[in-house]
Amino acid sequence: MSDSLEQNRERMEPSTPESAAKPQRKESFLANLLLNIVIPAVILSKLSGEQYLGTQWAVVVALAFPLAYGIHDFIQTRKINIFSALGFISVLLTGGISLLQLDPQYIAIKEAAIPGLIGLVTLFSMKTRFPIVKTILYNDKIMQVDKITTALKERNAEARFEKVLQNATYLIAASFFLSSVLNYVLAKLIMVSPPGTEAFNAELGKMTALSYPVIALPATLVLFAGLFYLFRNIRLLTDLSFEDVINDGSN
Repeated sequence: MSDSLEQNRERMEPSTPESAAKPQRKESFLANLLLNIVIPAVILSKLSGEQYLGTQWAVVVALAFPLAYGIHDFIQTRKINIFSALGFISVLLTGGISLLQLDPQYIAIKEAAIPGLIGLVTLFSMKTRFPIVKTILYNDKIMQVDKITTALKERNAEARFEKVLQNATYLIAASFFLSSVLNYVLAKLIMVSPPGTEAFNAELGKMTALSYPVIALPATLVLFAGLFYLFRNIRLLTDLSFEDVINDGSN
């Protein structure tokens, strides 16, 4: 599971000539797609035969790509967040289940557990100083948070906006719970062969390839619904237009 998904909200630091001149590193969508989905799926589906890598080495080589990508991304960003950590653990568990030749049902359980755990963490974060809604939706990279905060104070609408953020958090958690259910169903339908066989690797590759359109797309649509809900209520509570609050990088 690629995650997709999101960095922790950065704290504002004094601007210096060096920091201003240094461009922020952007993640490559193409590299993400190739290394986390396409290449592993091709290796598992096409190179698991004994005339190529064999079943065990195919699993090792295929999972090496998302692992290497995650390690490289950490080295570049020097940041760890729960989403990246769980994605890393997910890859290791997939490799462990495959190489230890455990029952395929553990793949389905693992696939459901990871996004389900993220959904629970999202709900729990509402009780902390760092709610995940501010990491994913309401942050300085997407919106002009300072301008919104000022407008909310002027209209004494801060309490109502907190309720809006709470509802947006529920939508974010719902996207992860939806992903959990779809992950489980997809794994149960596809993973039917015993581990250690060429058929199992082919099924694992098929599941990896289908994970984006079948799982990530519906979950992303729910996230967009949360973003739309947030923008709509910001407009109603602050009388600011979409152009007023969106961070287009010009400020």
